[in-house]
Amino acid sequence: MTIAQKILAKKSGRKEVHPGELITAKVDVAMANDVTAPLAIKLFKKYRIKKVFDPEKVILVLSHFLPAKDILSAEQAKMVREFAKEQGIKWFFEEGEGIEHTLLPEKGLVLPGDLVVGADSHTCTYGALGAFSTGVGSTDIAYAFATGEIWLKVPQTIRFNFYGRLKPFVMGKDLILYTIGQIGVDGALYKVMEFGGETIRSLSIEQRLTITNMAVEAGAKTGIIEPDETTLEYVSKRAKRPYRIYKSDEDANYSEIYEWDVSNLEPLVAHPYLPSNVKSVWESTDVKIDQAFIGSCTNGRIEDLRVAAQILKGRKVHKDVRCIVIPASKGVYIQALKEGLIDIFLDAGCIVSPSTCGPCLGGHMGVLAEGEVCVSTSNRNFPGRMGHPKSKSYLANPAVVAASAVMGRIAHPEEVVGKALIS
Repeated sequence: MTIAQKILAKKSGRKEVHPGELITAKVDVAMANDVTAPLAIKLFKKYRIKKVFDPEKVILVLSHFLPAKDILSAEQAKMVREFAKEQGIKWFFEEGEGIEHTLLPEKGLVLPGDLVVGADSHTCTYGALGAFSTGVGSTDIAYAFATGEIWLKVPQTIRFNFYGRLKPFVMGKDLILYTIGQIGVDGALYKVMEFGGETIRSLSIEQRLTITNMAVEAGAKTGIIEPDETTLEYVSKRAKRPYRIYKSDEDANYSEIYEWDVSNLEPLVAHPYLPSNVKSVWESTDVKIDQAFIGSCTNGRIEDLRVAAQILKGRKVHKDVRCIVIPASKGVYIQALKEGLIDIFLDAGCIVSPSTCGPCLGGHMGVLAEGEVCVSTSNRNFPGRMGHPKSKSYLANPAVVAASAVMGRIAHPEEVVGKALIS
């Protein structure tokens, strides 16, 4: 079996499961945020359910429209706060604590071998730790809150093997953009994307989290990476409970296997209006920008901010560009302060915000006007995703976004700092 099948078999109390089977499985974590939790809470109360199945396994995070941007978002946050208090939810995170997909790994709340469901499509992020983690709707999350269970169809798995040493300024973001560019936004529809190979093993957990975060952009049920020494080093410092390591069998059955040498890969940019519309950064340097966004659950972690700061240090954001930097959690913000990164961003002319999803979904703290162009480290660039339906969003890694902020157009980092290595 694959790692995904092994986890689902364990959680459904079976020796083995096969693609296409419908199963009911016990979850280790059920998560919702300020946008999706209110719908689940209303259902919870409609059916007069008294208690969540386990107040230590239900996680609630206020992350999307925070600090509250209007009365509606304030009311949503209030409903979640009150529910968390009356249910005695242990892991309730107030506004400013962080974006769930950075916060939960950081706090050791999602672990290898877990089955995690979250009422947010990018819940697939946690697969970087070797968990089966998937997004569900608010109705499903209400059911999980009440019963601790979820039903799903066992998905097939596609294996992606990456080989070669990455060039300077090429990051995990580029690997997943390359993948989506190759297979399309429906290329892994309701399948598991299992990532491996020497290139993946060389990456930090933060880079891996970026890759699995965007698995859903290829239509996947989840993305997953087998735990290794890097994983164990990361989770051993953070884990709040025991966990179990699963790995795919050598004779595991994959629906497809892709093998790619990425040693010559350049930084990539996803052009509007699909994450699969991928081009080299060198093919994108004629695109002038109005805004640069460094943040989100995709690339707002401390390594991302370090990379961006290396590009921006001693330089200024272009006079025609707004550069918004949003650390993805309070922990990331504090570390960035300690390292002097926030000073670098402010000196360069950036706007630095408390942790929020805001700009990524065109909701808050950086909404685009008609005709405006943004280059962003986030994960989606559909029409209207970051604001006006006639605005445009380009997706890239933090080094490219920082360089673009300086140049006033999409730029390769080499154009700003030369061919120096990112240390």
